[in-house]
Amino acid sequence: MAIELKGQILAVVATRQASDKVGGGGSPIFLAEDEEEQQKLGLILSRTLDAVAHDLENGLLIIVRH
Repeated sequence: MAIELKGQILAVVATRQASDKVGGGGSPIFLAEDEEEQQKLGLILSRTLDAVAHDLENGLLIIVRH
């Protein structure tokens, strides 16, 4: 039985306040000063990486390629 990866987390964008919620795990972590900068970084990364930004609503955004 073959297991296939359907999606991949390419990056995590965290606010400084939420930086304690992330740790090393293989994806780059970008720290933003505030939510406005976080949203801007998420948009730029998702366009650049041809991926989708998902807001986890806890100070974290994940950039995922489906």
